[in-house]
Amino acid sequence: MISAATIVKIENLGVNINSDLAELRPVVSADGNLLFFICENHPANTKYRSVPNSQDIWYSERDENGKWTEARHLAYPLNTAQYNAVYWISPDNNRMLIRGAFINGAFHGKGVSMVQLQSNGRWSEPDGLNIKNYYKYDRGHQSGASMSHDGKTLLLYMSPEEGSPVNDLFVCFKKEECCWTEPKSLGKMINLPGNNEMTPYLASDGVTLYFSSDRPGGFGDNDIWMTKRLDDSWQKWSMPVNLGSPINTPEWDAFFTMDAGGEYAYLTTSLNTMGESDIVRVNLLEKVKPDPVVLVSGNVYNKKTKEPLSASLVYETLPDGAVAGNGISSPLDGSFKIVLPYNKNYAIRAQAKHFFSISENLKLDSLIKAGYKEIHRDLYLVPIEIGQVVRLNNVFFDFDKWDLRPESFVELDRVVALLKENPAIEIELSAHTDSRGTDEYNITLSHNRAKSCREYILSKGIDPARIVSHGYGETMPLVPNDTDDGRQLNRRVEFKIVKD
Repeated sequence: MISAATIVKIENLGVNINSDLAELRPVVSADGNLLFFICENHPANTKYRSVPNSQDIWYSERDENGKWTEARHLAYPLNTAQYNAVYWISPDNNRMLIRGAFINGAFHGKGVSMVQLQSNGRWSEPDGLNIKNYYKYDRGHQSGASMSHDGKTLLLYMSPEEGSPVNDLFVCFKKEECCWTEPKSLGKMINLPGNNEMTPYLASDGVTLYFSSDRPGGFGDNDIWMTKRLDDSWQKWSMPVNLGSPINTPEWDAFFTMDAGGEYAYLTTSLNTMGESDIVRVNLLEKVKPDPVVLVSGNVYNKKTKEPLSASLVYETLPDGAVAGNGISSPLDGSFKIVLPYNKNYAIRAQAKHFFSISENLKLDSLIKAGYKEIHRDLYLVPIEIGQVVRLNNVFFDFDKWDLRPESFVELDRVVALLKENPAIEIELSAHTDSRGTDEYNITLSHNRAKSCREYILSKGIDPARIVSHGYGETMPLVPNDTDDGRQLNRRVEFKIVKD
């Protein structure tokens, strides 16, 4: 059990959030600046006059001074005539997972649904997640959910026993755009027979799991426990550890959540509260925090017009090209945020119809566990039309060589896909160097590098007549070669669309 000495302090979020009513289920954004929660029996709630214990979603934003603004009630379609709750908000703040299954905007029953931010600044109608055999498992008295920051893993608490108040924790994985796998128990280490496991929260590292349970070793009722996932089976976990006092009390403790930095945890408590229950913030020491991550923020732009774009985001690990997560950019200003664990290298790109993405790479294996960081990186989409030039940032060669490194294949495969999907397109592949070395050496090196790229693309079945390659050496710099950053920009491989 973790002692109270590891806790720096517990802070009530104050009158702008808490009242003499019950505030429950906080969900905080990855950047820590947006907070959603439930308020019970508030006069502004949708069902206030018709049912006991009405539950609606309220939210607050943290201002530039770190203060929470006065909470506001969310409008329809997030607050409906049902019991309402936010289960998860994506790192980009553009998607939310909410309580209940909705089909074509109508409430269908138990389950979970996704909403997206629209260009008018409002949330879309909820769209229920298609989870295989879901109703075989959600037959108990209560249920709920959360999601991993990468958008690929769904965590659920529920019971397959009709009317049971005792829950287990389950996991589902995203298969396709609209489908999720059948719920799978998190195993015997987590789900103890006869005990109530609920309100899971997977930290931003994708490994550290916090959940509420009345298992032996607690302070009375449900407590918050922490465990670490040991492999990708989602069955092997470290021994759960009770987070101790003052996080846990003799009362019912649940709804533990964090920002991406892991600096603050938010939870519901009934200890020393202004009302039935309050939302508090806990500043934790390192031993209680998850592994550090990188929060990458930026905007997606049309490379030609410089206008912001709403697009889907994909990030992949290199060199294998495995999809590590997904996101979307805001329809208002093209902004996005994604959370990346350390120890791997990533390719990040936006996707939209009629555009080709300029991917970016982040080498995080060289920053192993360097602590929480925030990085800004804009992404660009190039219209698929004659004359447009696309820089291939994730094509790599060893120093003084032109053999393609394996992590380059992911990038070049995207060019192959473009050519196969658009059979009329023809391109010119070009390679460029900085000004170091002789003119003759640079021309030869760049020519061979462009040729290597062309040969790889041709090996995938593309007609040779559709691709020419040229090495331009140092003759076409983008910026002066008088700094390391400038020379790095000038060392590049790119292609131009010459016919569409």
